[in-house]
Parts: sequence; C-alpha cells; structure tokens
Amino acid sequence: MTEKYEIRRFRAAEKGTAGYAQAADWLRGVGVGFYETRHSEEFVDKVLATYIADDRELTGVYQTDGVAAHSLAGNVPVATFGTLRKDLNVGYGRQLGAQLVTGVTVRGTHRRRGLLRRMMTEDLAASKADGLAVAALNASEASIYGRFGFGVATFERSIKVDTGPRFRLRHRPGGTVEIADRKVLLELAPQVFERVHRVTPGSIMRQDAYRQRSSGSLARDGAEDEAIKCALHYDADGRVDGYVAYKFAGWDTKPHTVEIVDLVAASVAGYLELWQFLGSIDLVQRVSWAEAPVDDPLGWALEDPRCIDASSHSDMLWLRILDAVQALGARRYSADGTLVLSVIDSLDLAAGTFVLAVSGGEATVTAAPRGAAPDLTLDVAELGSIYLGAVCPVTLTAAGKITEHAPGAALQARLMFAVERAPHCLTHF
Repeated sequence: MTEKYEIRRFRAAEKGTAGYAQAADWLRGVGVGFYETRHSEEFVDKVLATYIADDRELTGVYQTDGVAAHSLAGNVPVATFGTLRKDLNVGYGRQLGAQLVTGVTVRGTHRRRGLLRRMMTEDLAASKADGLAVAALNASEASIYGRFGFGVATFERSIKVDTGPRFRLRHRPGGTVEIADRKVLLELAPQVFERVHRVTPGSIMRQDAYRQRSSGSLARDGAEDEAIKCALHYDADGRVDGYVAYKFAGWDTKPHTVEIVDLVAASVAGYLELWQFLGSIDLVQRVSWAEAPVDDPLGWALEDPRCIDASSHSDMLWLRILDAVQALGARRYSADGTLVLSVIDSLDLAAGTFVLAVSGGEATVTAAPRGAAPDLTLDVAELGSIYLGAVCPVTLTAAGKITEHAPGAALQARLMFAVERAPHCLTHF
C-alpha cells in the first residue's frame, strides 16, 4: 500500500464520547461501499450500540495526502473492515472461537492498490497470534476470498412454500404455538438461539443486532418495524423452545405472502409445529424464507413436498483455517482412522503436512515426519470447506480441488469429517 493511505483501528463509541464521530463516519464508509442510502442518525446510533455490545473492532483506510475538491471528506474511509469474535459449533457440540470478518468494502475509485490485501492479511495474522484457529465471513462476491484461504463451509437456500390446500404435514403436534408481542424476542430470542446453536454444526453465536431486528426494534431507518409479528412455540412442559418472526408482504403481493424474518427452533417438533402455524395463517397462500436450510425436514414431513419451491441455493459461511493443528484437534470425528494431510497455504498461516489420527472419535494431530507421503494434498481453502462436514472431500477430489495420493483417502476423509446432523448457519454477519 502506498504512503497515500493510513490504516486506523478503533472501537465503536456512544454518542457524546470522543470516538463517536469516527465510528459514525466508518459506518457511512460501509454504506458507500454497499450502495446504501444514507442512514438516519437514529439508525446509526442503534447500530453503533449493537457494535459496542459485540465489542467489534473497526478498521478504516484513510487518505493522507488530501482529497479531491468536492469529493467525500477525508474522515470517511475509502476502505472498511470490521471484526468480532463469536463461538463456532464445529460438530458434536464442540465450540471453537472464531474471528468473524464483516463490513469489508473498498471504494471503487481506490481499488487495486492493495488495501483489502493488507487489511485482511494483517488481521488474519493477528488473529492467529491471539490464539484463534479459524476465521469466517459471508462473501458478497464468491471470487474475492478464496485467494485469502477462505472456503465455502455451509449453504442455505431461498424457498417459497405453497400453504394452500396442498400444505399438509405428517406430524402430530406435541406442543403449542401462541401469538406473542414481538418485543418479547428482545429477551427470548438469544435464549432460544443458544439452545439451537449448541446442537447445530456450523452455527455461530449471534451478534446483538439479531434480537433487535427479529423483535422489530431496528428497522432499516432506525425506527420500529411495526409490521413484524411473532409466534412462540411451547414444548410439552410449557417452555418456549422456538419462535418465528414474520411479516405480511402486503395485499398487493400475489399470492398473498408472509415473509419469515427469523425462524429458530430447538427441536424438530418445534420447527415443524411453527411451520404448521405458518401454513394455517388466514388469507395467506405463500410463506417465503430467504435463509432456509438445504437439508430440511420440512420437505420430508409434507405430504406433497412440491409445495416447496427452492428458488436459489447459495453459499453462506466461508471458513479460513488459521492453525491446522489446533483446528483439527478441536473437533470430534465420526469415524476412526489416520490421514496424512498436506496443506498448502499461500499466506503461510496453516501450511504443513499433518498426521490426523482419530481413535474413539478423538483426534491427535501432529506434524508429519520429514519425507512422509501425504494421503491427500489440499489448499487451506478446501480444508475450510470440508472442516464442518457440509462439503464432501470425494466431490472436491473429483473437481480437482483435492489431490488423492492414497486410493480411498478422500472417502476416508468424508467418513471422518462427517458430523451428527446437517450443518447449517443461521447467523449472517
């Protein structure tokens, strides 16, 4: 990066404090990068409050040699980069601290100057130095992050469900669903989500903004979203173990549609019973959800699975291994066996040849002896992809992404890296 730019790192601050203006300008820089309309002061204040709750670190790149006349002021960064730390479920309830990367932008007029590369590589190296084994992000463009060693690790899909006469579930309710005031989710949403997180591989603990948005407390303009409704699921003992936040798309939308804002259930029964509720809403013929799981019990529980129209299937969580020994040793495995993995890493954070030996589901990870022949050779991005069990090593081998040196090694990896249930990440960040 040339001497025309300066990197500054700081935390969000409340209004009236010394760091508030800098954090507000950083948020404006993000808005410029994502082509958003300029946010109201109320919205900025509420968002920065959630940043403080999450202890986010904000990184901005600023011009140091002055700005062109009439252009955006120099206090608005030309590139932004945000991070926070949350636990990642890596299977069988095991938790691993992760560096979450978010708010990444480079203004179009300042690209190809090494700004993103410097912010990213410095942050990944610092995260490893702090003892973290993985970093993660959601990618706005799929072509950007593979060069930094991130690999697609979970997926989601957008669905439209016909809730007309064909919508019939083969499920006998064991609990109940009741309408509630949306504001109860400020307290209940984090409690329910934590239960879901503990049993869902690929899940990341949520940032504070989720309870604000699901409860309708934080709309895009910073005001209350009065359109959001809420229903709670109670298990057989009367405890809340699931909820759905939803909104009606309006009478002009045909067919009449309810949009799911957030659907979280700690049991399969609760999940299906919330869908039974959604399917019973009067005067509505369709329910849409942009963040549905790919491996979804709903389709199998419906008498007519073709009620579901899956309009898109997309990558969701991207994972970057920072320390191969720590990451591989942190999780439990579904099959015993031994694999010698040769990991290639252009940033030299997780490169090496490692022996992964699993007995009774528990792993021992060591550096391979000098000259040891690998069973599999793979880039660190592919290691990130197979790590949570959502991407098949056999498929990546067929695609030329993994090199299999020992026949059957890719299948062995598939069996070992499998997890107890389909990975799914309900946390965007």
